Amino acid sequence: MMTGKEDLLQALVEAFLMEKGTKLFYDDAADKATNPEVKKTFQVLSDWEEKHMDFIQDLYQSMNGDQEVKSFEEFKERTESPLTEAGIPIKDLESKMEKYIYKDEQAALTLALKIEGKASNLYYNLSRSAADTNVQVVFKEMVEQEALHIEYLNKMKKKLTEAHE
Repeated sequence: MMTGKEDLLQALVEAFLMEKGTKLFYDDAADKATNPEVKKTFQVLSDWEEKHMDFIQDLYQSMNGDQEVKSFEEFKERTESPLTEAGIPIKDLESKMEKYIYKDEQAALTLALKIEGKASNLYYNLSRSAADTNVQVVFKEMVEQEALHIEYLNKMKKKLTEAHE
């Protein structure tokens, strides 16, 4: 888990792994969703996490003069990502999702909002505590991205609520 004391390269690797963990979780949630709109929502979130991973990878590689393209791709494929960007273990979320996705998809979206909210708070705190100004800039960008996710999920929850009224 990141503390804000990492140098930029280490912070990028840690952020990449958490984004990967979140993407894997959203992939699983999309597979299990029974409501087509909820399924689509989790697929969109997964795609966004993939874009975050690409953004972070591009930053990492640009700092290394694109010297590590092949090794980063290998790292991306082989490295485990047990935590989401919210710092919550994927296994814990998967067990909660099992319960929510089949009983109440509103609750599944609430869980996704919790993940995104915690991720936003984490990146915000890291942007404030990072010693390296470049790390601060990267984390501020991630906060902005998480805000977009939260807005999207709130719209989806509202849409589901209106559909059930």
